[in-house]
Amino acid sequence: MTDYVLPNLRARSVSEIDTGAVLEVVERLWHAKPETASRVRGRIEGILDYAAARGWRQGDNPARWRGHLDHLLPAPGKVRAVVHHAALDWRKMSDFMQELRQRQGIAARAVEFCILSAARSSEARGARWDEIDLSTRTWCISGMRTKTAKEHRVPLSDPAINVLNKMRSLLANTGDLIFPGARGGEMSDVALSKIAKLCAPGANITLHGMRSAFRDWAGESTSYPREVIEMALAHRLGDKAEQAYARGDLFQKRRGLMDDWAAFCASQAAASGDDAATVQTAPEEVA
Repeated sequence: MTDYVLPNLRARSVSEIDTGAVLEVVERLWHAKPETASRVRGRIEGILDYAAARGWRQGDNPARWRGHLDHLLPAPGKVRAVVHHAALDWRKMSDFMQELRQRQGIAARAVEFCILSAARSSEARGARWDEIDLSTRTWCISGMRTKTAKEHRVPLSDPAINVLNKMRSLLANTGDLIFPGARGGEMSDVALSKIAKLCAPGANITLHGMRSAFRDWAGESTSYPREVIEMALAHRLGDKAEQAYARGDLFQKRRGLMDDWAAFCASQAAASGDDAATVQTAPEEVA
């Protein structure tokens, strides 16, 4: 909003903003930064919807995509091919984890915890001690910190608990953050990605790609239902109707899944697969 919308629209009343004004903002971004442009368009649409609900403007929303701007701009997916996140072949996870556990330091433990919990990098980097319940072996991430804006409970395996115990002993004066950065505050995503790449030389892997490795392992080598696997990744399930009925989080079933994942990561059998390429592609998250 600050960088792209307000410089053009700050002085205009919401009642005056029309299709031309919206295009002034998004059209110049559409080819250069299609993902940013799409998000900017969505924010403008939301603001104008709010303004209409308040009675501050009338008529159709000039920022809506379907049936309006989709006739004036190419679909974002056609402007630039989607770049998938590089993912470690799940059959190589044992070797990767063995190398990772040889490395010292907070960043290495954060990567290990991120993999064992199948969490997003931002969730692991921002993990706080008050989110952890050691008595129930549960990590509860508030909706303010999740991509879906919903609370997400993570059942912690014994190896994940071991990581937390190591962090307790590593940090003499424990603050709020479990994995603090060297200068205080959250550790950067770059720091975690650097450790991951050091543990898999030549493979341009990402932390998000580790979530894909977990998804591939669960789908290809276990019998856990799709719903259990998707909930472990904190993905939304199906359409709004399905989401309305799926009110549980399958927590106990997910505990078994996460325990099996931790055992697999530590098993030498994980490295006994065929000679598939070490790096695969992980799809962009929709949810």
